[in-house]
Amino acid sequence: MPVNILAQTIDELPPVIPIFPLSGVLLLPRGDLPLNIFEQRYIAMVDAVLAGHRTIGMIQPALDSDRHDTNPSLCAVGCIGRLTAFQESGDGRYLLSLTGICRFDIAEELAALTPYRQCRVNYERFADDLQPRLGEESVNRKLLLSTFSHYLEANNLQADWEGIDQAPNEALVTALSMMAPYGPREKQALLEAVTLANRAEMLVAMTEMSLARQAGEENQNLN
Repeated sequence: MPVNILAQTIDELPPVIPIFPLSGVLLLPRGDLPLNIFEQRYIAMVDAVLAGHRTIGMIQPALDSDRHDTNPSLCAVGCIGRLTAFQESGDGRYLLSLTGICRFDIAEELAALTPYRQCRVNYERFADDLQPRLGEESVNRKLLLSTFSHYLEANNLQADWEGIDQAPNEALVTALSMMAPYGPREKQALLEAVTLANRAEMLVAMTEMSLARQAGEENQNLN
């Protein structure tokens, strides 16, 4: 895969990748994920990635796994990202950013000798991820922005509406999905959504349920 080009076909993506299991974290194609790397096994992973294909597979631990397990089972689907920004902190940490490329299915985990985990993955089911803005015309942008506005209002939050108004539908859905304050199960559902419109619909439904729950709790506190 050429430098500074994420990928044009799935054949350009590495079949074996280092895996970074992280609960509640979502990476989507063309989304940017900042990471603070401090564990020694993942420091070693970044060192290896910098010397190689510069890609890391982000994935969640299995949704029913014990959060104290240091080697948990993994969800079946993750997303590969390319390391597009890197900085040393000066205190032993790495600060980096991954840009999402394509989702993958795990084919098998390898018996790697590295301190970090490695998996053989398959991208075929998600080849359309390499087509920017695919299906964004089917996104109900008006409903998405209306729901997001209600969420901000209910939580006394502000947003850069000028930037939001200028964002294409794909960038909007991706950014809102990745920053959404939902749990691992919801994040995995957003990751595995078949189309961009499906993801937007899920995000709206999750937000509406969150707002309804929040309103119910406020009513109970007033009684």
